[in-house]
Amino acid sequence: MSISLSSLILLPIWINMAQIQQGGPDEKEKTTALKDLLSRIDLDELMKKDEPPLDFPDTLEGFEYAFNEKGQLRHIKTGEPFVFNYREDLHRWNQKRYEALGEIITKYVYELLEKDCNLKKISIPVDATESEPKSFIYMSEDALTNPQKLMVLIHGSGVVRAGQWARRLIINEDLDSGTQIPFIKRAVDEGYGVIVLNPNENYIEVEKPKIHVQSSSDSSDEPAEKRERKDKVSKETKKRRDFYEKYRNPQREKEMMQLYIRENGSPEEHAIYVWDHFIAQSAAENVFFVAHSYGGLAFVELMIQREADVKNKVTAVALTDSVHNVWHQEAGKTIREWMRENCCNWVSSSEPLDTSVESMLPDCPRVSADVFILCTCSPVRKADIFQHRRIDCP
Repeated sequence: MSISLSSLILLPIWINMAQIQQGGPDEKEKTTALKDLLSRIDLDELMKKDEPPLDFPDTLEGFEYAFNEKGQLRHIKTGEPFVFNYREDLHRWNQKRYEALGEIITKYVYELLEKDCNLKKISIPVDATESEPKSFIYMSEDALTNPQKLMVLIHGSGVVRAGQWARRLIINEDLDSGTQIPFIKRAVDEGYGVIVLNPNENYIEVEKPKIHVQSSSDSSDEPAEKRERKDKVSKETKKRRDFYEKYRNPQREKEMMQLYIRENGSPEEHAIYVWDHFIAQSAAENVFFVAHSYGGLAFVELMIQREADVKNKVTAVALTDSVHNVWHQEAGKTIREWMRENCCNWVSSSEPLDTSVESMLPDCPRVSADVFILCTCSPVRKADIFQHRRIDCP
């Protein structure tokens, strides 16, 4: 268990105060003196010694990391993999540093989608005004015009964005393990149009405006003495709260508010929106979905909302570790029957690749992806989804 520097300094004082308070009236003077001492301790200075500023680089080079020729993230000087515990006993700071690096990697993957995969970034909603929040997806040049085959990729929930399967794998393993890029390149080589969804980009964050609360003394008809007492209590309460906040969150971050993107406020909404405005409008006779984790749930919801259209246009669905549930999502009998014939769910398992895995749900077959722990290898990478019997079409 880690103990902060400020805790070690303040602990003896708190213990002394507790012991004194158990004594009689004669101890009041000592209590007052100790309280005065506490009031003069500069907590801000103590916290700065506890936790460095949450000020991180905004480039890979600034972090002194780069991806090598194998797509592995390595330190520029030492060649070592990424180290999470950069500073011992500062888990919160280390986590914030990891998140900052993750945001840079997200932008890096976006660049790869455009430069290496030749995909186009398409802003949504398609009729968005200049001032409203927007999201985006990625598409190949022929995504809407390819007359034969269209591949649609949906990642899971969490921090991942378009082009990623798992951020942890990108950082700790390599780009091939954690991104959709190898899959996209193979799809393009085999003649597919490609659409990459971005179902977690549901809102933008802006700083929350400060609300100035009018003092009760300005608007109340209460007697002046009573107002003064209430204001004094209010100030003391605020002082105690600020004291606690300084200790709990010494580097108080800005308060943010979320502005949701129209018709794309959830992964399910996003899937339906992209279907209505892009996939349904495409020329492809055969549409194929690859959906990982929560992406599988989003696809099932799409099918519930657009059953006839999906059945008419979608040829096959490859799921990996899908978290959909046909009972909880109330998928009808006709949907479950279609899924049994047209879907396959590759799941994390120690069984050999494509070995049948028992399922409690009456929907699609479940087979092994020949991987047991998701955090060390992606089932999307292990499963040979292109050999799915219905994806191998002309």
